[in-house]
Amino acid sequence: MEQTESVNADPVLQHGGSAGRCSRLRNWTGFWLLGLCNNFAYVVMLSAAHDILKRQDSDNSTAHTLGSVAVDFEGKNGSSGGRYDCNPVSTAAVLLADILPTLVIKLSAPLYIHKVPYGFRVLFCMAAGTASFLLVSLSSSLWMSILGVVFASIGSGLGELSFLSLTVFFSRDVLEGWGSGTGAAGVAGALFYSGLTQAGLSPQVTLLTMLVVPVAMWISYFFLLVFPSLFPQWQRLEETESVARGGVSEEREGLIDQSEEDEEAEQPREGRRTGPLTGTEQLHVIQGLLKFVLPLGLIYYAEYFINQGLMELLYFPKFSLSHVEQYRWYQTLYQVGVLLSRSSLRCVKIRKLWALSLLQCVNAVLLLFAVYYQFLPSPWLVFAIILYEGLLGGTAYVNTFYYISKETGDREREFAMAAASVGDSLGIALSGLTAFPVHNYLCSL
Repeated sequence: MEQTESVNADPVLQHGGSAGRCSRLRNWTGFWLLGLCNNFAYVVMLSAAHDILKRQDSDNSTAHTLGSVAVDFEGKNGSSGGRYDCNPVSTAAVLLADILPTLVIKLSAPLYIHKVPYGFRVLFCMAAGTASFLLVSLSSSLWMSILGVVFASIGSGLGELSFLSLTVFFSRDVLEGWGSGTGAAGVAGALFYSGLTQAGLSPQVTLLTMLVVPVAMWISYFFLLVFPSLFPQWQRLEETESVARGGVSEEREGLIDQSEEDEEAEQPREGRRTGPLTGTEQLHVIQGLLKFVLPLGLIYYAEYFINQGLMELLYFPKFSLSHVEQYRWYQTLYQVGVLLSRSSLRCVKIRKLWALSLLQCVNAVLLLFAVYYQFLPSPWLVFAIILYEGLLGGTAYVNTFYYISKETGDREREFAMAAASVGDSLGIALSGLTAFPVHNYLCSL
């Protein structure tokens, strides 16, 4: 009876009528747009920095280090006389410059971020995204461009853990919207930037047009999402514990019971503790997350080892596409695979995350041997493997957070979603460190 009254008190949250269906669609769309906006600057910032550094006549090695994900080889061989058409600096340098600030945020923020209301977090993410676009577009020195990349990375990292935590206050299907939006950011960011620059706009003007992205995040969060009536938008959660952990939690459970009653039974309320998690309880939650975080980290380690250590060396000189065109198609197909798989949660749910990690490791080993022994006959086969790689990575991402949301208790769920987000970033950072010596060794052959 208590739960029924809580849900009925806020009819917009019910699924039985048109208002409920409308609010559910708005929330799904809102989280899709938040995922897109959150990762957009992360995707385009380095390619923009590369173009502006070229405009500033920076040296070639610096431009490559801070350059785009689609590295501009320009037909040059950085290791003259070697076996491969190598870039002088591994694209792992790009990876590390983009991921390390995010990793620092994700490692530290779950310990204190609960003290910052969600409204202020979103405003900070918007400010970081705006600063990144302005700094790089108006850059007159190297340090300004680097600072712009750092702001993009910080905003993306804080936004990811915050929005994943925010999903616990909504029905679980918003995770599908978030995952699909983050996947779309990779494709949309690359196409938007390259399309506008090829249409004749300068990199500076193109970046300034992207200031619409923080505005879209503001609209999506503050005007599109339908929050539970008792959601503490501008207050610390522990200051509104009886509200945030009582009324909001009951409303959310009502949503889940109506939309997923065949999947789970209502959790008992008797004896449930309230208040913020203690340090001991946080450690206990982290121990329980290892079964999710370790396979996610491993799959992203293998994935980005391929992308940043091997992909630029998978070059077929007799093919109709140039080296840079082949590389761009690799990256594009990877992003398409990520988009498709991160949008697949409604259709396919996979609990065996270790199996996905194993398959991704097989991909990495296969392509490492393919680079060393050069036995693959055509780039078409590589195109298929790269698309498959993106499908595995995106599937692991959305299923990891889906099952964390499903299998974690109400009181621990918000912290768990934020803490688990470190898995992919840690795997990416470690892969960048590994890709450096592997790239240098292969290019020295």
